[in-house]
Amino acid sequence: MYRFKNLLRSYFSFSKKELNGIFVLFSLMLLILIIPYLYPLFVKDEKYDFESFRIEAERFRALATKREREQKKGGSDQELSLVKPVYFEFDPNGLSDQRWLQLGLSVKQIRVIRNYELKGGRFFKKEDLRRIYSISPEQYKLLEPFVRISNATSLKDSKNFKANYKPEDIPFRNIAPIIELNSADSIELESIHGIGPAFASRIIRFRKRLGGFYRKEQLLEVYGMDSVKYDQLKDLIKVNAGLITKINLNTFTFDEIRRHPYLTYKQMNAIIQYRSQHGSFKSIDELMKIAILNEEIIRKIEPYIVLSP
Repeated sequence: MYRFKNLLRSYFSFSKKELNGIFVLFSLMLLILIIPYLYPLFVKDEKYDFESFRIEAERFRALATKREREQKKGGSDQELSLVKPVYFEFDPNGLSDQRWLQLGLSVKQIRVIRNYELKGGRFFKKEDLRRIYSISPEQYKLLEPFVRISNATSLKDSKNFKANYKPEDIPFRNIAPIIELNSADSIELESIHGIGPAFASRIIRFRKRLGGFYRKEQLLEVYGMDSVKYDQLKDLIKVNAGLITKINLNTFTFDEIRRHPYLTYKQMNAIIQYRSQHGSFKSIDELMKIAILNEEIIRKIEPYIVLSP
């Protein structure tokens, strides 16, 4: 019996140091077990305003329905032809605006053709007319039997045409409305060639996070936008920087700025901590004193900053 007690004591007796280690180990295990229950008390999940989304979706559907109804009624949409088509044999190279209108093309379609010609484009065979994206396959089928390409058309003619054609010669070039990025809704954005519903939605979401665009080149920061697509639409948009929602550097809270794409959470917190320690900012250049901010970041956020007590 005595030997048995000694055996138990040799296995289950601990020094003070070992007991401290066991206590720390059990404390860590207990903490790991209760963390999932404590987490929701300190970290609140982001709440989404589904009601606002529903209202916006209903508005989108209503506008789309209205637009479709106007087109069916022969409304004033630029995409619609201005006159009832009258078909005749024609050479698309150098055809006058009035003759294109007679063939049933709209003002916007004629402008696209003129832009094509301005870049040196020529029609060497009737199928080349298909390359004009604004002419639908159905419309091309109606025009195709009447297309007659002159034998005089050549690559040399094309080069001479590009050299002699001037931008001011483009008809109707100012008729299409220029879309203002900070006030446009999804319907207006989708009216720009190359922007569909998904891309329009991404532009609006990015604009909301920014507080608005102060220059059109910021579109290149929208996911999916590349330089080729931007070059195609840059002349169809403009920016009114006066519509930007600005942030008061001396009063903003973390919640008011946390979604801004130009600042990380650490940088936002550093600005707030600096303001708490040193008082209100007198100039935006004071941000240079914050170690994790640099000149590039400060100049990017400068258009969105306002200083007031």
